[in-house]
Amino acid sequence: MTTASSLLLANARLVDPGSGREGAGSVLIRNGLIAEVRWGAASEAPRFVEVVDCGGQVLAPGIIDMRAFTGEPGAEHRETLKTASEAAAAGGVTSLVCMPDTNPVIDDPAIVDFVQRRARDTAIVNILPAAAITRGLEGREMTEFGLLGEVGAVAFTDGARSVRNAQVMRRALTYARAFDALIMHHVEDPDLVGEGVMNEGEMASRLGLEGIPREAETIILERDVRLVRLTGGRYHAAMISCADSVEIVRRAKESGLKLTCGVSINNLALNENDVGDYKTFCKLSPPLRHEEDRQAVIEALAEGVIDVIVSDHNPQDVETKRLPFAEAANGANGLETLLSAALRLFHSGQVPLVQLMRALSSRPAEILGLPSGRLTPGAPADLIVFDPNEPYVLDKRNLRSRSKNSPFDEARLEGRVLLTLVGGAVVYDGRPRLAARD
Repeated sequence: MTTASSLLLANARLVDPGSGREGAGSVLIRNGLIAEVRWGAASEAPRFVEVVDCGGQVLAPGIIDMRAFTGEPGAEHRETLKTASEAAAAGGVTSLVCMPDTNPVIDDPAIVDFVQRRARDTAIVNILPAAAITRGLEGREMTEFGLLGEVGAVAFTDGARSVRNAQVMRRALTYARAFDALIMHHVEDPDLVGEGVMNEGEMASRLGLEGIPREAETIILERDVRLVRLTGGRYHAAMISCADSVEIVRRAKESGLKLTCGVSINNLALNENDVGDYKTFCKLSPPLRHEEDRQAVIEALAEGVIDVIVSDHNPQDVETKRLPFAEAANGANGLETLLSAALRLFHSGQVPLVQLMRALSSRPAEILGLPSGRLTPGAPADLIVFDPNEPYVLDKRNLRSRSKNSPFDEARLEGRVLLTLVGGAVVYDGRPRLAARD
């Protein structure tokens, strides 16, 4: 990690999702904050300032990932806060919200404090802990939202589990309202999922696999929308994946409810056909859906119905993934490929770059109440420089994550992160090096 008290990122293509503005310019950083944003032609650099020539590449706020699972504490063999942060920095993620699905569960102020201290000691990006809605993620007894929020929990979620009991969810939304706390919920009915392992339909039948109906998602989402209307609580559907869910969210927003939602990069970039010959790296929750559903969520993202894109980073080791498809664990490695996979939508002309960065950066910041996610003087200098056009083929062996279960293994991607800065400090430098001369 390198840092300078004053740094000028010059000759850049600025993309500010906060204002929707895009164009040539430069950004001056002082003491970890954005000091000045200069739009237009290059001007003379101030004295005693280190200058970095961005070569006309994109300079934007760093990505804020609202859903990432890490193994620490309890499953450090899959991922640690250190390795997750290194993968995040390489992928342009400057802040990540870590899920409470750990051992012990993040359901107590002492565990929140432990995660924060470990992150300060080992991580190179901002680690924002989310606390559990219910103790032990068991869906019965609520945690102490007030105390957990005071020590730094940015939101409340049961991670990969859905709260089955509608009364518990009602109480959680009511209780959270008193603290203006955010409930982030995984919308998937475990009873309807049953033994299902992929999207229900013709593809599942051909592969001889048990299907998961879209109703497993939409029933829980509909229930939660009605509870939000009843309680007035702040609610975020962690990930939606089908056309029916898009319409539910659209109607809820039109009625003025305090509701936002996300989508996994996997459901934006892949569909059920990618399961192919039983690729367990594509076994996910929610499952990869039909192509029509994928197109529906892309359109919803472009319209702003879907607010944020998440990596749903969920590292799994060989022992849980190298199994028959029905027996393998859900989850995919996603931090390093989040930006490159999202840029597929830009290159296809489906989502403008400013809108894409809004879903990756400024909108998550708004939902979480963070000062970052914008190119504005006084904001934290959490920034990325990337080449949106550089092609490469992903080799999972080169991933910085401790686990290698990427659904994009051997995929052709476009878009490389060149620099990642957190608080004005360079935490990742992926710029090509000049060959040494004899």
